[in-house]
Amino acid sequence: EINLTPMLDVVFIMLIFFIVTASFIKESGIDVNRPDAPMTESKPEDANILVMINANDEIWIDRRLIDPRAVRANIERLHAENPQGSVVIQANNKSSNKMLVEVMDSARLAGVYSISIADSR
Repeated sequence: EINLTPMLDVVFIMLIFFIVTASFIKESGIDVNRPDAPMTESKPEDANILVMINANDEIWIDRRLIDPRAVRANIERLHAENPQGSVVIQANNKSSNKMLVEVMDSARLAGVYSISIADSR
């Protein structure tokens, strides 16, 4: 009968050696702090329609609080002023998906089919 104890000792010593000598790679990341851009009053010709949804599910268009039932009319008005512009929905992480879908549906019903979603933290 062969005694396996010395072989197990060698295996565990090798295991400990490889664990200790292994180089653990830490993923490095870069923290990015975006500066606040100054708000300009003049709109470029191809300006997008920015719709913001905050954490309380309040809808803001052109720095004005908008009732959810009036989103379609506001998007239609802004789209008539600039037919080339698309709708950019900037939704807060804590806003509900229901409100986001309602705004997207309102934009589609207003005749805007170019819709982008941006994340707002």
